[in-house]
Amino acid sequence: MTSDTTQALIDGVLAGQRRSLARLITRVENRTPDAADALAALYPHTGRANLVGITGAPGTGKSTRVNALAQTLRRQDHTVGIVAVDPTSPFSGGAVLGDRIRMSDLSGDPGVFIRSMANRGSLGGLAATTGDVVRVLDAGGFDYVLVETVGAGQSEVDIARMATTTIVVDAPGLGDDVQAIKAGILEIADILVVNKADRPGVQNTVRALRAMLELGHRLRTAGHHGYQLVPPDESADNEPVYDFWQVPILQTVATEHTGLDAVVDAIAQHREHLHESGIMAERTRQRVEAELVARLREELLFG
Repeated sequence: MTSDTTQALIDGVLAGQRRSLARLITRVENRTPDAADALAALYPHTGRANLVGITGAPGTGKSTRVNALAQTLRRQDHTVGIVAVDPTSPFSGGAVLGDRIRMSDLSGDPGVFIRSMANRGSLGGLAATTGDVVRVLDAGGFDYVLVETVGAGQSEVDIARMATTTIVVDAPGLGDDVQAIKAGILEIADILVVNKADRPGVQNTVRALRAMLELGHRLRTAGHHGYQLVPPDESADNEPVYDFWQVPILQTVATEHTGLDAVVDAIAQHREHLHESGIMAERTRQRVEAELVARLREELLFG
């Protein structure tokens, strides 16, 4: 049973009211008693938004990349919700708002809603309530919801369970051409973006990533994408043919908005591919199952 105040917030979210979005998200983050009822009421209105996760090692320009991607989507008349998961402040316990500072030029745009969240010690690059916050934005009618992980670098794989499309961002000149492959990061990528492509060494980074992708294909380790290798025709001098999603490697310079249209196109193509292949339904089932298990575990341990 939802209270009148909670019902008013639900109605406001469904109407796209920013104040209602902010207030309900705060309740969801703080896990107030009425938050679960509100999420249950909003659930039938979810599923339309294109959920895009952006992850990668520190220093690759993820926040600048999210900012530029949001601006590109807005130029195409899409509405955008952004969830930026920041480290927890050791003093206030809230989010360290570095991402919000980098996205300050989006403030005031009525088609963009930005929310920073503290990860509050959660591993995997997300906060414990990130999925619930994403659902609120989805129900709020946003065309795209962009989720930027905290940037720990080696344990940011939870985003793949939540997002429709996962973008892994790398950059040249960080001392490791393939640092994005650590701890399964490369395996969750639906799109690989080499940002700061105006720097020296970008082609070395692209070659290293392409070699690792090819190795993964030949070893049939691309389990995240849910497909199998189609062997090449042994009688023909040709390359192997794959029936899974071919992960593109795109080069961008986010500060100059270079290469971003290609990223938006790749996101749309990947979503279409998921629907046509039937993988979207399977990913949705797996996500709901994982969320249910996590919720039951939380209730058993802390309820």
